[in-house]
Formats: sequence, structure tokens, C-alpha cells
Amino acid sequence: MRFEAITIKDIAKALGLSTSTVSRALRDSYEISPETKEKVLLYAKENNYRPNPIALSLKEKRSSSIGVLVCEIANSFFSQAINGIESVAQEKGYNVIIAQSKDDFEKEISSLQYLASRSVDGILFSVSSETSDFSHVQHLHQRGMNLVSFDRVVDFADIHKVSVDNYKAAYEATTHFIKNGYTKIACIANASYLSITKERVGGYTAALKDHNIAVNPDNIFFCLHGGLVYEEIADIMFQAMNTKNKPDAILATSDKITTSVLRYCQQQNIAIPKQVGLVGFSNVELTDLLAPSLTVVKQPAYEMGRIAAELLIKQIESKRQIKDFEDVVLATELHQRASSEKKAKP
Repeated sequence: MRFEAITIKDIAKALGLSTSTVSRALRDSYEISPETKEKVLLYAKENNYRPNPIALSLKEKRSSSIGVLVCEIANSFFSQAINGIESVAQEKGYNVIIAQSKDDFEKEISSLQYLASRSVDGILFSVSSETSDFSHVQHLHQRGMNLVSFDRVVDFADIHKVSVDNYKAAYEATTHFIKNGYTKIACIANASYLSITKERVGGYTAALKDHNIAVNPDNIFFCLHGGLVYEEIADIMFQAMNTKNKPDAILATSDKITTSVLRYCQQQNIAIPKQVGLVGFSNVELTDLLAPSLTVVKQPAYEMGRIAAELLIKQIESKRQIKDFEDVVLATELHQRASSEKKAKP
């Protein structure tokens, strides 16, 4: 049996009133007597009447909904960012429609098209690890869609962006390794063309140079799938750990890369940090309860989502065209734990 929501016509028929009278009563019009208003509102409440959002959007030319596109909802970073987005959306009276790209470029395109087809008022998005061409985003922008880019941001100017100081985060993590006696530090990063990869690898290499350690290109690895495909990380780890000059530490620059490196080390009985130190970019809860506890760069994901949503809704509700776009950069935190403790002297 198909569910059918109660309508203004249903209320009018039940109460023996005209649809226009019911409509005015629901809007608290001065033209309707208090007695009729009370009767209409009581019936509407008892029968769980809700205004038709499609009809309202046609009338007001707004749907009071926003779209969110992330690579994977199960990723702890993005789930926390979504919580921040929803906290603002709920407060401002917006519904949230969530889609995920699974770090696939074609799925990203189709997901953005789907969200736009749902007549959302704006879209918050983080590009997939396969995305090096932003023409599909620019096309939406040119058509007037309100957009905010967060985390993996796009490289054109006329759009709000919210990210973290990736360069500084990687610099501090690499410096932490060096101070604890590690000198052959490998970096496993996302696809080379992503904004976060360029910034994090930049911070990593700068820290090595500033401490007079030669940058070995063979110790920098890029993952097209950003850790979503375990076999990709396993191949990289096998390659890294089976060379003459194998690393004594690994900087893993995303949640999924970090967990995949941990998984590989456990499967291959590689002791952390005795055989290889590990620092990961991770927002996974309970990393302090692992054995050994994991040193992580933690990003303010909730705050990032909250700020991104505020910027988007401000843009949606602005009576003037936005011409000044913000590039918000947030600080990260390095939580130092056992996986990167001081290297034992030989």
C-alpha cells in the first residue's frame, strides 16, 4: 500500500472548509478567525500534516536543502565533518542530502549531477582522489550553483574553501620523527595532484631539508585510491620494506592509508616502532588504545564541516551576489604516542 501524506485539500474536506481558508489558517493569517485557526491547526497536528517541500520550493525558489559529497561516509574524518555540517544545517532549517564518490572520478561527476538535480540550494564537496580535472565543478559554478570546497579543495579562486594547514601538519610530524632519531623517513600520500598531497609532501620534504637530511624520491609513494584499495598499500609497503635502504619510519597522510599500513605491518609481523616508526593522519577514535598506541595528526573535522556549512548557507541566503570568497585554513594537532617513540640506539 502506497503511503500518501495528508494535504491541505484533505484537511479542507474533513473540516468542511475551502482550501484557501485552510491555507490561510496554517499561515496564521489575520483574515481567519481564531476559532477556525485552532480547529485547522489541531486537525493538522493530530494527522501529522507537513507542508509539501516540493511545493514550497517551487513557490519560494528554494528547497531548504544542501548537498554534501565526500569520498566515503565510513571514513572517520568525513563522518565527523558531516556531523559539523548537520549541526549548522539543522539550526538554520536545512535538510542535508549526502552522497559519496568512493574516490571515483566518474562517480563524483554523477553524484554532483544527482545532487544538483534534487534542486539543492548549494553543495559542499571534497573531491575524489582521482580528480585532477575540475571542469564539472566549474560548470556547476557557472550555472549559479552555490558551492563550498572543503578538505581536498579545488584550485580555482571564486569559491569558498575550508581546509587545514597540511604543510605545517606534515612538517611537524616529520620533525617529530627526526627529533626521536629517525632519519630514513618514508611518506605515503594520496594521488600526487591533490591539494592535500602537494601540501603534505611539501611539509615533509621541507622538514627533511631543514634538518640536513637528503630527500630520497624513492621514499615518497603516491596512492591513486588513497588507501581505499588495500592491495595498493600492500604493494607499496612490500616495495618499501624490501629494499637495501628501507625506511625506519613512515608518515601516512590519510586515515585509510594509516589503517592499511597498520594492517600490513600486523600481517607481516613488522614491529612498530622497533622495526619501523609510524605517524598517521587519522581522526579514528581509540588510536590511543592500540598496541602500540598510535601517534596521529588529528584534524578539526567537525569544525571544518561547521564552518563550511556556515559559509554555504550565508552564500545561499545573501541578497547580493558573493564576490569575496574566503579561504579558511585550520590548525591540526599532533598527538605523540608510542608508535613514534625515541628510536633505540643500536
